[in-house]
Amino acid sequence: MTHWLVANPKAGTGERDREFWLEQLAAAGVPEPECCEFDDQRWTDRVQPGDTVMVAGGDGSVNRGARLCRRKQAVLAVLPSGTANDFARNLDLPEAPDQICALIAQGITQRVDVAEFGEQLFLNVAHIGLGTLPVRESESTEKKLFGRFSYGIGLLRRINANRGFKAEIRCDKGFVKGRWLSIAVASGAFFGGGNEIPQAAANDGQLDVIAVKPRPLFQLLLTFLMVRLNRRSPRRTSTLIHLKGSHCTVRTGKPKTVTADGDVVGQTPLDVTCRPGVLEVIGAQVVATGSDEQTARAEPTGS
Repeated sequence: MTHWLVANPKAGTGERDREFWLEQLAAAGVPEPECCEFDDQRWTDRVQPGDTVMVAGGDGSVNRGARLCRRKQAVLAVLPSGTANDFARNLDLPEAPDQICALIAQGITQRVDVAEFGEQLFLNVAHIGLGTLPVRESESTEKKLFGRFSYGIGLLRRINANRGFKAEIRCDKGFVKGRWLSIAVASGAFFGGGNEIPQAAANDGQLDVIAVKPRPLFQLLLTFLMVRLNRRSPRRTSTLIHLKGSHCTVRTGKPKTVTADGDVVGQTPLDVTCRPGVLEVIGAQVVATGSDEQTARAEPTGS
């Protein structure tokens, strides 16, 4: 089995670069991994089933690693080095780098879902509407200064100027249409740097669709605060709709930009299918939000 290390030098503050992780991995007992870059794809032909692909970067880099591991039946290991690191939150990865590397050395794995649309996939969330603005407009210098809070800053700058867009949302468990401020289709339980999706997990076999209607800023903030405090979506609200299903389509009146895992990926219509448990990842557990037990502890499949 081969360990591969891909490090994005532009991720986060740049402090957790390749040399940083090589030192941590060696100390944990993972010596001399094959170092490579996504910009040079020649190495990917050498990846074999059961190999471990370690990705040091943000959610966009992790997405690229997941695509490779999905294709090659390899194991994905996340070395959080970006701004949001939402997928790492789904796995409740330790804050300490040495503990993350110890998990890799032990080979402790879980299986998680992947959301597929067309020839692409995402692990965290796809956005339409206001939620795409932080990706499209947030400058790298701002992300370095404010970290994950830069996403919220980007939204607050524009929220009062946005009147929303018309769209139809169809899941196998529901259908709604109307005018929306933002639509998020999530595979995991976190987005935007740690915001929780109520009653969700990256291994529950479900997509979670969160659709927000255009409302005054105070009303939006109040709704989000209630969701955060209760850790449940409100059953009745004039602001927020929460749908679940294994398949989801979003059709808009006019083509709208779609972002996924922090990158622009195309335009609507968006047609997403959840593929349960198709990705093996390094991690001791998978987080489940909005339940009496914060985490759903699964038996590790590694040794």
